[in-house]
Amino acid sequence: MKNEQQPVPTNLLDVVIPTVKSLYIETYFGKQLLSSATCFLLSRTKESHCVAVTNRHVVTGRHQETGKPLDPRGGIPDAVVIHFNKAGSALTEWTAIRLPLYREDGSPYWIEHPSLGTEGDLVALNVVWGSDVERLPYYLDLDMDRVQMVLSPAEPVSVIGFPFGMSSYAKYPIWATGFLAQDLGFVTPENPTFYIDCRSRQGQSGSPVIAFRTQGARLRRDGRVSATLDPNPKWEFLGIYSGRVNTESDLGIVWHVSILGDLVDAAETDMRKRSL
Repeated sequence: MKNEQQPVPTNLLDVVIPTVKSLYIETYFGKQLLSSATCFLLSRTKESHCVAVTNRHVVTGRHQETGKPLDPRGGIPDAVVIHFNKAGSALTEWTAIRLPLYREDGSPYWIEHPSLGTEGDLVALNVVWGSDVERLPYYLDLDMDRVQMVLSPAEPVSVIGFPFGMSSYAKYPIWATGFLAQDLGFVTPENPTFYIDCRSRQGQSGSPVIAFRTQGARLRRDGRVSATLDPNPKWEFLGIYSGRVNTESDLGIVWHVSILGDLVDAAETDMRKRSL
């Protein structure tokens, strides 16, 4: 495994932006490490509320459908440690910040989706931001991460995370690339997930899923679809990876980006209420 602190290469100009947006997260019961997964930061704009997002089953430590503990010893996490990019380090160092998962009254710190509730395998964590970490979120309302790319079934998509707790270098994630396994037109507010065909594994729960193109893409502008040959890389943030449909399949479930704005807004509302 490559999660130990290592010297970071100097050719960071060759590292693409989505690589530095995936964050390594660990779950703990007391001092006992239970598991590792992936999370990322999410915001509407550069000025708006910013949260850390991962899967609900990561923070509960339980299977999303059966409710059974995921840890073979039966451990349920009471804290997470997120390895944030360290401020002022030119993205070459990380700061590990421990966040409790439960308040003194037993209520969870995490925020669930306002309409999906416990049925949605996605949660937000409010963080009190200091000057010691860099904030590099995916932006929902800006064209930095959402260029209105038009995608069809069988097109490549990438899950950017930490399979089996592994990293590509230091605490940079690994890109697992597969294919869109359905038409995105079938995604609705009542059916906010879609399938991908990708050899993703344990530890990639909570990973951002994107379509990344280096040699042109189809974009929707003013209701029309056109092809671009822009030599600069483009990517479309598609949602948060939740896991495989079962252990025998490479079909994975992604919660679509269209529902994530409500999650960010719910987290902001929760923080404001508690600050009164």
